[in-house]
Amino acid sequence: MKKEEQPLPKIVRVEETDSTNNYLHARANPKEMPEGSVVWADFQTAGRGQIGNSWESEAGANLTFSAVLYPSFLPANRQFLISQIAVLSVKQLLDKYTGEVTIKWPNDIYWRDRKICGMLIENDLSGMSIFSSIIGIGININQKEFRSNAPNPVSLYQITGREYDLEQLMEEFLSCLYANYTLLLQGKETAIQDAYRQALYRREGFYPYEDANGRFEAEIAGIEPTGHLCLRLKDNSIRRYEFKEVRFLLSATSGRS
Repeated sequence: MKKEEQPLPKIVRVEETDSTNNYLHARANPKEMPEGSVVWADFQTAGRGQIGNSWESEAGANLTFSAVLYPSFLPANRQFLISQIAVLSVKQLLDKYTGEVTIKWPNDIYWRDRKICGMLIENDLSGMSIFSSIIGIGININQKEFRSNAPNPVSLYQITGREYDLEQLMEEFLSCLYANYTLLLQGKETAIQDAYRQALYRREGFYPYEDANGRFEAEIAGIEPTGHLCLRLKDNSIRRYEFKEVRFLLSATSGRS
């Protein structure tokens, strides 16, 4: 019997939607939206970030999209690997056009102390494994000015002074994403985790942070496979955090996040 060919990913471009993650959630099955498919909106009326944060994006100026994967081979407790390949893919894209791009734990992309990309990853589980991962990404590309009260946004245009072809950048991003997902399919988790750690914002040195108990200085001691951040204080004690349990304190000129 001839082996059935894997359907090719789709790129669905819409002028406007409330959220590309919501759009994909309603269609997330391999027949309608094959693995690697993307919904790309010129404008999102309710674009979301982590834990309800909103995302400011000028219509038609940036890349605001969601991609879907079906990593059924991945146990639910290893879902942070999806975040890692997604942020590494954005960093690899931006590295082609500017330097000083890092990954701020868990899945923001920074240029120096300013945020150029955020994402929201939503995983649907099937038993102990992942059925689908919807990766919502907003990358500031051609926006010239930010008007919201977000503390530290920046765009690629503001960094380099030039505008970019969004379709070309989307194609380049997807090449990076598919390559990194292939590494995951091949079981090369250690290589992915090492690349993530090497790309971390504030990878070395002591910096100010804040948690529910107040401000403190610490250095990054490690990232657990579950995605927990481990910070080492100057007395060598270790604090372990889930998403949103600790805040990175930035300079007065760039705000805090």
